[in-house]
Amino acid sequence: MEFRHLGRSGMLVSEISYGNWITHGSQVEEDAATACVRAALDLGITTFDTADVYAGTRAEAVLGRALAGERREGLEIFTKVYWPTGPGRNDRGLSRKHLMESINGSLRRLQTDYVDVYQAHRYDYETPLEETMEAFADIVHAGKALYIGVSEWKAAEIRAAHALARDLNVHLVSNQPQYSMLWRVIEAEVIPTCEELGVGQIVWSPIAQGVLSGKYQPGQAPPEDSRATDEKSGANFIRRFMTDDVLGTVQRLRPLADQAGLTMAQLAIAWVLQNPGVSSAIVGATRPAQLEDNVKAAGVRLDADLLKAIDEIVEPIVERDPAKTESPAHRP
Repeated sequence: MEFRHLGRSGMLVSEISYGNWITHGSQVEEDAATACVRAALDLGITTFDTADVYAGTRAEAVLGRALAGERREGLEIFTKVYWPTGPGRNDRGLSRKHLMESINGSLRRLQTDYVDVYQAHRYDYETPLEETMEAFADIVHAGKALYIGVSEWKAAEIRAAHALARDLNVHLVSNQPQYSMLWRVIEAEVIPTCEELGVGQIVWSPIAQGVLSGKYQPGQAPPEDSRATDEKSGANFIRRFMTDDVLGTVQRLRPLADQAGLTMAQLAIAWVLQNPGVSSAIVGATRPAQLEDNVKAAGVRLDADLLKAIDEIVEPIVERDPAKTESPAHRP
């Protein structure tokens, strides 16, 4: 496993992070989830990402049990707050009330005294940013989080939050956006802004929900046991990529993967890691073998000719408009 600094912070994270959106507490049984976490540790992954909303808070609890007994100082544990976690009107958003209550719940479920990075899962347009950042600062100063981060925020929002964080003596070090060969929204404004500010990207969906693995064929129904057919595992989310044009284009990447001696999934992960603004790529798994394949992308460096050839294939279908983001119903 290779490691990178998270932005311009002093903390190192594994190039491949393990995330448990739509798996722990819902898609797979706990024994299988624990086996994947143990495999991740054995493969050198030290960075684990979750969120309070995943599986209705169950994902945090499963991860906490799976990591129990590990040396805490050897792990980087990230979680997120924003989406509803209960029926109450204040069980959501980035108000001071919700943040203070949510961090305590997350720490209890994760069985830890602190998280390494506490992340705002989305921007809250109903709460003053000053209130949110002051609450985050108090959480850091109380020792319940070491750093703070955001997820799917626009460039201007990140800049404003970073300025407030600096004034409050806390470190905003990460952004967690969607990023893959098929979804490059962050390249236009977010990455340049973050590189200026020293904020690293912990990217999710580097394989585009499995589409870039090449397992989906144009003109053919997806396999019955795949994510594309499982409503609990993001079928609505993957649908944007499940067109014959996109799937046909992905198949054209296969000779390039073969040329590089990589699987299609490894090529996709290695591609996002070529971006110097990316600190780590989050992968999920329902079985250890998937992790064993994905981790081989760590440390891979693609040459300029291969990167150019990839761009020539995928650029016509790449999403680059920073004004277009995923539906609020998607919660990675």
